Amino acid sequence: MSTHELRLGPSAVTKAYRWTDRDQPLREWRGLRLLHRYAPGLAPEPLSAEFDVIPPTVTMSRLPGSPVTGSVTGPLAGALAAAITRLHDAVPAPELAALPPRAGAPEGLLTHVRTWHAETPPPDADLLARAYAAGGDWLARPGTERDILRPGRPVFGTGDGNVHNFLWDGATVRVVDLEYCGRSDRPYEIAEVVEHISAWDNDPRGLTEVLARLPLDPAETERLTQCRRLFALYWFLRVLPEAGSPDSRAEATARRLLALL
Repeated sequence: MSTHELRLGPSAVTKAYRWTDRDQPLREWRGLRLLHRYAPGLAPEPLSAEFDVIPPTVTMSRLPGSPVTGSVTGPLAGALAAAITRLHDAVPAPELAALPPRAGAPEGLLTHVRTWHAETPPPDADLLARAYAAGGDWLARPGTERDILRPGRPVFGTGDGNVHNFLWDGATVRVVDLEYCGRSDRPYEIAEVVEHISAWDNDPRGLTEVLARLPLDPAETERLTQCRRLFALYWFLRVLPEAGSPDSRAEATARRLLALL
């Protein structure tokens, strides 16, 4: 079930929130206001918010473009990389420091994946069993927690790496869906986007060209690798129940996890 309902008008969109357990309406409103102030045009303009009604709502401008689909290469890859970079760099350091961490921050995700892996019975199929075992070995490695919890360069994060949250109008990429946004770090945010199942469902090559256009220093590159492993293992566990079905994504996700490990 979607976390929200969208009410589309000709020039505005009202988002009604089914879940508020992570302060989704407030996070979205705060994120929209920050981006409107510091990166105008990158995200919808915030118009109004009603937090005390059921369901709470946020109304914002309606952006041009359609969700990113198909091959992410050439001008689209460049525009998506530019949008991600602008998003990350938009909020000044003092305001960024005052933000709460994004929902699904590294410590919480690592704890969740460890628990999930421990509670998931090992699969029988060879490829899936090898991916499951390799993921467990990585989780148990002494340096994994240190690597995941080591802070990277602080950035504004959307909290949701779904590639369909980026809208493409043929010239510019813009971003929507900020209900989990907050303070994050650049490698963690990039890892979530490039390992999100939506990117691989959309294009079997993933976001390879986008990643190549996102400059990272050596420390960020190392952290990116560790964070990609965490997100890849998350998605492997999430789609593992699909194994054996005609449309299963478990095998492809297992191959990606093994390649990263």
